[in-house]
Amino acid sequence: MGDSESNGRAVLPEGESPESSGDKAAGHLDSWSSNIDVGRELSELFAENIVAKVLRVAAKYAKSENPQQRSREGESLDPRGPDTFPEYVPQVGDTSGLYTLREAEFWTCGFFPGTIYLLLQRHLKLSDHSRQLSNQQIESPQIISTAYDRLGALAKHWAEPLYAMAKRTDTHDIGFIVMPALRLDWELNGNQRSLDAILEAGSSLASRFIASAGAIRSWDVLKKKDVEILDMENNVIVIIDSLCNLDLLYYAAKHGGVESAYLADIATKHASKLLETHLRPEPMQEGYGPTYGGGWFSTYHVCVLDPISRDIKRRLTAQGYADESTWARGQAWGIYGYAQTYTSTQDDRFLLASCGLAEYFLHRINLTPSSLETQHNNSYSGWDSRNPGRVPFVPPWDFDAPQDILNPVLDSSAGVIAANGMLMLSEALASRGKNDLASWFLKAAVAIVRETLQYALAQEKALLVPNSRSEVRVEDVIPNETFEGLLKYGTANNNANARKRYCNHGLVYGDYYLVEFGNRLLKMGLVRD
Repeated sequence: MGDSESNGRAVLPEGESPESSGDKAAGHLDSWSSNIDVGRELSELFAENIVAKVLRVAAKYAKSENPQQRSREGESLDPRGPDTFPEYVPQVGDTSGLYTLREAEFWTCGFFPGTIYLLLQRHLKLSDHSRQLSNQQIESPQIISTAYDRLGALAKHWAEPLYAMAKRTDTHDIGFIVMPALRLDWELNGNQRSLDAILEAGSSLASRFIASAGAIRSWDVLKKKDVEILDMENNVIVIIDSLCNLDLLYYAAKHGGVESAYLADIATKHASKLLETHLRPEPMQEGYGPTYGGGWFSTYHVCVLDPISRDIKRRLTAQGYADESTWARGQAWGIYGYAQTYTSTQDDRFLLASCGLAEYFLHRINLTPSSLETQHNNSYSGWDSRNPGRVPFVPPWDFDAPQDILNPVLDSSAGVIAANGMLMLSEALASRGKNDLASWFLKAAVAIVRETLQYALAQEKALLVPNSRSEVRVEDVIPNETFEGLLKYGTANNNANARKRYCNHGLVYGDYYLVEFGNRLLKMGLVRD
């Protein structure tokens, strides 16, 4: 997607002019939400189970000054914070149901602290409705209050290692690492240390910008069983995921004063470059749904650039099925990242890109306007018994990968990431008076999360139990049936040539974006008393 009209410089459908106020969006959301009870359909997003599971993991894997007290509540926590972080929860095997931990430097380390802070945001700043839903099955409201007090103390513990991460210049994932927790710590608590770390992390990420290539270097090298790219001097490796780290640069530019303004320029240049390098035009289907006036796009996962000529040397995948296939989470990163970038820039190119990526995602997941109105079973054993062969609106790990129809490999994380992006699109389009298209993406997002909860929410649930007046403990609803994650059927990497291939598990970032979706609904006023 470049500078020519044929490469995506379409315009939104003719209609009312863009507006900066939120009145149009609010009106659209009020009208749409009167037709559906989002709080009831998605009540699991606000259930006690969510708080209980996050609290249990936060307390269990916290690092104590006395290792023998590691799992006990009320222990003296190590002021340095944990040295390992939750990554995934196997669904089978000897460790099924329990988190596998990764070193603090791994790219996913920010998501679990971020999930804690999302719950704190929900409790402290958002609608009382979420608290009322959480309290429905709790004998005393004091229990939930005590649980949140405990989460507040644990949040600081889990965030502590992230401050040192802000100095890292060896990864483009610094946005994923620092933003989920430290942004909310700054916004909720006014912690200047967290804002300072964000500003430092922005500078660290900007140091990876290769001006001659017009892009931020994602990976220094690429090592797979079938390919190795080790020469950094002649190769700039850029991945689609990188779009979701740009929010760090825009946020730092906004909060860092004149000396940080350049960060936004770097972010916009990078996002513009990926329009050319990572978006693949796809044929549109007639009569599919409201159209935004542009094309559909799938995504490449990895692009290797020549740092001198800016030419594309190679496109390939590291986590998808094949170089030319559409890796579902990569497509979701694109939807989310460009919606986020539009929010920061108000540049139509990025809104168009996110729309085109979202419509293609919905086409491939078989989510059509007619299917949005279909009532489906509330308990899935796999497929919808009234429509055999139809996958729930949980995307496959790769849209082009062969599937065993009885045992599909899905990626619940891709669905909830894309759904969050569609909520951002809905708000953006509603603010411009594009209500039909805004409603389309809003309904689609809710449908994806509704069916994700029905199909992929772990049925091994947890609850809060009073331990004393000042303490609370977490128990399994059914004794000894434990699954520490919220969602199942995530796929970290199912590429046949990956150095580590693993699928069908809970993923810490799938859980993070699930909780974020609930918070977005609350902020949009779609969940009400």
